[in-house]
Amino acid sequence: MGSGNAMRDTTKRCVLLLSERRLRIAGVGVFAKSPSLSNQLQQWRAYAQFPRVMNGGRAYEFSHPLRTTFHFPKRSFSSPTSSPSSTSNSNTGFVGWYLGKLQSRPIITKSISSSLIYAAADITSQMITSTSGSIDSIRTLRMASYGLLILGPSQHMWFNFVSKVLPKRDVLTTLKKIFMGQALFGPCVASSFFSYNAALQGESGSEIVARLKRDLLPTLIGGLMYWPVCDFVTYKFVPVHLQPLVNSSCSYVWTIYLTYMASLQRVSTD
Repeated sequence: MGSGNAMRDTTKRCVLLLSERRLRIAGVGVFAKSPSLSNQLQQWRAYAQFPRVMNGGRAYEFSHPLRTTFHFPKRSFSSPTSSPSSTSNSNTGFVGWYLGKLQSRPIITKSISSSLIYAAADITSQMITSTSGSIDSIRTLRMASYGLLILGPSQHMWFNFVSKVLPKRDVLTTLKKIFMGQALFGPCVASSFFSYNAALQGESGSEIVARLKRDLLPTLIGGLMYWPVCDFVTYKFVPVHLQPLVNSSCSYVWTIYLTYMASLQRVSTD
C-alpha cells in the first residue's frame, strides 16, 4: 500500500515537472522571474494536480483548489509603416490636396490649372519679347481667361473621350491618339485661341478670318515638331485624370509661342 502511494506521488511529481518544462519551452518563463508564482508552484506540487494548457499557449489554467488562470498579453507585430497616421501623412500636402480636388471637382480644377499655366506662359513671353520691360496685365488676363473658360473644360472632355474610344495603351493605339489629337483637337484649340484673343482685342469678323489665314497654318506646322512627343508620353504613361495637367504643363513652352503669335498686329483687310 505504501509503495503504491509512493509510486503515485513520484508519477505526479514527474508529470508536474514535465508540465513546467513545457511552459518554459513555450516562452512563458514566468516561474523564474516572479517569486509569487514560484510559491504557488510549490503549492501546486503539494496538490499534485495535472495541469491543463488552454487557449493555444496564451492562457494556462491549472486544476487545483485555487482555480488560478493566467492570461498573457498578445504581442502586436504590425509594422509602424502600416499605421493609419503614416498612411494619412502620405496623402497629405499639396499633391494629396490636388489629387483630391481632381476627384471631387475635376473640371474646375483642370480649368484653374490651365488658367494659371497660360498666365505664367504669357508673362514669360512678355519678359522675353518686351522691349519696355513692362507687363501688359490685360493681355495676361486674356490668356488666363482662355485657359479657364475654354481650354480647361475642352481638355477634360477630350482626354475622357479619347480614353473611352481608344482605352488601350499599346504603341499602335498611342499613335492613333496622337493622330487624332493633331488632326482634330489641335486645329480646334488653335482656331479658338486665335479667335478668342482677337475678338477680345476688338477685331472684326473679317479681321479674325484674315488672322486665322495668316497664323493658323504656320502654328499647326510648328506644332507637328513639338506635340507628338508630348502626346506620346501623355497617352502612353500618364493616367487619364492627370493627362490634362501634363498637357497643360507641356503647353507652357508652347503657349509662349502662341501668345507671341496672338499678340501680333492685326491683319489689314484693305
